[in-house]
Amino acid sequence: MYDITRHRLFKMAASALLSFVLLFAFGVAPACARGYSYSPYAEDNIQAIIDDVPMGDRWIQHLHEDLLPFWDMEEAFGDPIGNYPTYRCNDGSVYDPQAPCPELPGPIPYIVKPEREYVRAKSRQIFAYGVAYHLTGNSKYLLLAKAGVDYLRYNALAPEGGAYTYFEDGVGLPSEARRISQDMAYAVAGLGFYYYLTRDPEVLADIVALKNYIFDTYYDEEWGLLGWAHEDYVDYDKNPDGTIEYVYSNQRELVAQLDQVYGYMLLLTPTLPETFNGEPLRSQWEDDLVHLATIMSEQFYSPDKNYFFGAITKPLDQQLETDHTDFGHSIKTLWLIYEIGKLTGHYELTAFAQEAAPKILDKAYLPNGSWGRRENKNGSIETDKEWWILAELDQTAATFSLRDPSYAKYLTTTYDYWFDYMIDKQHGGVWHLVKGSDNQPNYDLPKQHSWKNAFHTFEHDLVGYITGQAIHDEPASLYFAFHDIPEDTQIRPYLFGAKVHSIKQPRIRLPIPGLTEIIVEFVDVR
Repeated sequence: MYDITRHRLFKMAASALLSFVLLFAFGVAPACARGYSYSPYAEDNIQAIIDDVPMGDRWIQHLHEDLLPFWDMEEAFGDPIGNYPTYRCNDGSVYDPQAPCPELPGPIPYIVKPEREYVRAKSRQIFAYGVAYHLTGNSKYLLLAKAGVDYLRYNALAPEGGAYTYFEDGVGLPSEARRISQDMAYAVAGLGFYYYLTRDPEVLADIVALKNYIFDTYYDEEWGLLGWAHEDYVDYDKNPDGTIEYVYSNQRELVAQLDQVYGYMLLLTPTLPETFNGEPLRSQWEDDLVHLATIMSEQFYSPDKNYFFGAITKPLDQQLETDHTDFGHSIKTLWLIYEIGKLTGHYELTAFAQEAAPKILDKAYLPNGSWGRRENKNGSIETDKEWWILAELDQTAATFSLRDPSYAKYLTTTYDYWFDYMIDKQHGGVWHLVKGSDNQPNYDLPKQHSWKNAFHTFEHDLVGYITGQAIHDEPASLYFAFHDIPEDTQIRPYLFGAKVHSIKQPRIRLPIPGLTEIIVEFVDVR
C-alpha cells in the first residue's frame, strides 16, 4: 500500500474525524460514504492543498536527477547524433540482438519489433530535448533537438508526401498506402516543438506540408473523420506468442483525431502566422481544431459511460476493456477539448470538458492516493500504473487547478506516488508499468521501446513546472531560441495562456547560427 508522509496522515485523520463528527451531529455523510474518492483534505482547506503542491524547483530537480540520467547518456544520442535508437535496455545500453538484455529478448507484441527503427520514437525524443532546453537554457539540449530535427527532415519525409513510419536497414517504410495517420501525427511532434522554441521558417514549411498531407489524404468524407490507413495488410507476424498484428483501412480510431491535436496542432496554432505562402494558416488550423474536437465529442464520446471509446469501427468496440478505452485516453481528450475551447472561443467545448473531466478524475483516484488505469466491465478499477496514463491524469488535474485550486487535492498524493515508485532510482528514467498490487515495476517491460520514449515524462515535468509555479502565484521562466522574436501574444508557456511579464536576453551566443536566446517570464497562467 502506498505510504504518504506523516503530516498527510495527520491531515487525513483529522479530516476523517471531522467527517464523522458532521455525520453524527448534523446528518452529513462523509465524502467516502457518498461514493467519492478519498482525499486527505477538506474541500475548503485550499491553502493546505496549495502548500503541498510542488513548486517549480521540484520539477527542475526531477528533470536533472530522475529523467536526464537516462536520456543524457551517449547511448541515447544515436549514430549519427540525432538518429536516436528506438530500443535501449533498462540500464541505458543500446539493444544488441546478439546478446539481448532480459527486458528486450526479441519481439514483444505491439511494442518491440527489433528490426524496425521508428520515426515516432525519434520525433518524441526531439520533444524531450526541447523540453530540457526550455526549462534549463542548456544549449546542449537545443543542439540535440536540432540534430534530431535535421535527421528526420532529411531522412523521414517521403518524396510523395507525408512521412515514413519506420526504417529497416536504413530504408523508409512502409509503402504510402500502409502508413497510419496517427504515426504521421507523431512524426510532426518533434518538429513542432522545435518550431515552438525557434520559429524556424524552414521547419514550419515541412510542418505545414505534413499537416496538409494528413488532412488531404486521410479525411473520410463519408464518416466525417480522419481515417487510419489506405489498405488492409498484416503489419507484423513475428511475435513469439503467435499473435498477428493487422491494419485495416476501415478502422475508425480516436487517436487518429486526438493525436493530431496532441502531437502538434494545439501547441502550434497560436504561434502560427496568419497566412503562409499566401494562404490562411492560423485561422484554418483553429477551424480544424474545433472540427476535431467536435468529431471526438460527437462520435467517440459515450454520455452514459462518460468515456471516449478508443474505436467505433464496429459495435463491439464500443464498450469497456477495449483498446484505448481507458482513463488516459479519455482524460487526455477532455484536457485537449478544454484547451481548444479556450483557444478558439468555443466555450461550449470548454463547458463540456469541465463537466465530464472531474467525473473521470474522481473515478480514477484510488484510496491509496494514486491513479487507476481503467474501469473494468464489472465496475472495478484496474490499479496497475501505466506511465503515460498517470501523466495525463496529473496534467489534467493540474490544468483544472489553475481555474479551481481544489483540483490540486489529487496532486498532493499522485505526484508523490510518481516520484516514489515510477522512477528507476538506479539508472534514471520512468518505468513502463508499476503493479498496483505491490507498487513494484514490471521488469519484463523495457523503459524505452517503439511507443515509449521520453515524450510523456518530459511533458509531465514541463506541465508540473508551469502549473506548480502558477498555483503558488509565482512566475514561470522558460528559455526560447528565436530566429525573430515574435509578438508577446504569440509566446506562450506550452499549451497554456499567460501574460508575458518580462523578456530577458542573456549575453551569450548560441551554438546555432541565427538564433537569439531569450528568457520569458510568464504570469497569470491559465
